[in-house]
Amino acid sequence: QVQLVESGGGLVQPGGSLRLSCAASGSIFSMNAMGWHRQAPGKERELVAGISVGGTTNYADSVKGRFTISRDNAKNRVYLQMNSLKPEDTAVYYCNADIFLTAYQVRNYWGQGTQVTVSS
Repeated sequence: QVQLVESGGGLVQPGGSLRLSCAASGSIFSMNAMGWHRQAPGKERELVAGISVGGTTNYADSVKGRFTISRDNAKNRVYLQMNSLKPEDTAVYYCNADIFLTAYQVRNYWGQGTQVTVSS
């Protein structure tokens, strides 16, 4: 069984920072692309940031310059450093990853989500 487990969410004031972490565990051959998505109440889930195995990153326009995605391939982890947080960043944040179960079998996995609330 492969699992993605997020941590690091919580309540923070506007302008504050949070660091989300996502750890993949289980029978993993290797990791491929990883990313963070979010879903606010009444809205569709959206991509926040993605990172390739080689470290190439992409970001939603709304978070560019404020959020940084990184990964630790040795630990099968991906991180999201969120700075200058705004109330509109409030959402459930989900980790997502393409994981090779064997050299030829890849599947997409989601974490259970972690709540981020930005409010004074």
